[in-house]
Amino acid sequence: MPGVALSRWTMSYFALALLCLLGAEILMTMGIGFPTSDISAPASLIVVHLVAIGWLSLLLCGALFQFVPVLVARRLYSDLLTLPTLACLAGGLALLLYGFHQLDSETGTAWNALPFGGLLLMLGFVLALYNLGRTLWSARPLTLPARFVVVGLASLVATALLGVDFTLILSGASASKPLVELVALGLPLHVVAGLGGWLTFTAMGVSYRLLAMFMLAPELDGATTRGVLRLGIAALAVAIVGGVALIWSGGEPDWALLAGGLFALGALGLYGRDIGRLYHERKRRVIELNSRMAAVALGHLAAAVLLTIVFTATGTLGRHVGALVFLIAFGWLSGLGLAKLYKIVAFLTWLECYGPVLGRVSAPRVQDLVVEPHAARWFALYFAAVDFAVLAEFVGAPVIARAGLAAMLIATIAIVAELVRIRRLADVPRATRLPEGARRPRLLVSVVENA
Repeated sequence: MPGVALSRWTMSYFALALLCLLGAEILMTMGIGFPTSDISAPASLIVVHLVAIGWLSLLLCGALFQFVPVLVARRLYSDLLTLPTLACLAGGLALLLYGFHQLDSETGTAWNALPFGGLLLMLGFVLALYNLGRTLWSARPLTLPARFVVVGLASLVATALLGVDFTLILSGASASKPLVELVALGLPLHVVAGLGGWLTFTAMGVSYRLLAMFMLAPELDGATTRGVLRLGIAALAVAIVGGVALIWSGGEPDWALLAGGLFALGALGLYGRDIGRLYHERKRRVIELNSRMAAVALGHLAAAVLLTIVFTATGTLGRHVGALVFLIAFGWLSGLGLAKLYKIVAFLTWLECYGPVLGRVSAPRVQDLVVEPHAARWFALYFAAVDFAVLAEFVGAPVIARAGLAAMLIATIAIVAELVRIRRLADVPRATRLPEGARRPRLLVSVVENA
């Protein structure tokens, strides 16, 4: 794809995101935070935000800086803003995690880092929103996948605002009655906005484009895809806006969450139909590892939806909500993220290294950068470990779940090692590794001349 511009710092986003994932898995394996502790405990909040912000949000931001320009056929508004954005997000996350640690401290401190971490994170997300928003604004009218991203970014705003509210109240920096009411009853809204809107809905939109691109499938722009978008918007608006309105009017957000859940169920049903069509109508007959593992991740999303319905119908949702969030975070979002990273890192590395010499020398293919049979066993271990841990959590056996978490950690370390090998061109035959004019890529920074 000559002429495609690479985002300079995308690999740095990916690297820091993976470090946060490994950090969260290490903590859980050691028995720190969920599932050993209650999901609302300070140690669990550290693990949750390492995953939600450090791993998934940084991963998604790095991917969007690279692929929003692909979605809209425009250059990223400013590649210079991506580094200060990363610095603000990393610094804000560090302060936030330290603030949660302070909540668990017996001695306490003279100041609390939570509001400072929340505000610095807000600044980082504002920079990301500005950069991506200006890029999307320049490309109107937007394609359908780009519209999913817009809705996801709007959900990010809601997530960040609710998050800042929590940091202000939990740290004692504010005692405003409306904000206190949101903290008391608004945690499900924060989860819906972040996990459902920002992370899942954005991932759904990006997956339409990436699956079509990597499997040579037709771009979907029909009634079902538009239905996914409209029902998804309705679900998020009813749940978040309706939930906040109910809380501030003296009620509870349960009815808004239930109505939003029904809309979400319809959106996910249509989305599943669309994804099935992409796999069925693909031109690439042999499905690559990243697409096979994406299908497994989508299966975990379907399982999470079905289990939510069953637990809601039987009145046991509250008892199993932690395990369900774990299944969504690690089976669906993390599984999809790792699967797509395996392809994205190879694709961007190939583009950076061999793109400038295409047509002038014989260059390896993208698939020559990877050894799929070797990586496949680690993905299989990862998903099996997730399932084992989830089952242990459902039956209330956190000690047994830690065995699954340990296996997840081993598999993740191995997958990260595979990504490093890709970046180092370690599996490309020596004879064709660096033809004349090709440049060896750096591990964390993309060095290209964006034509």
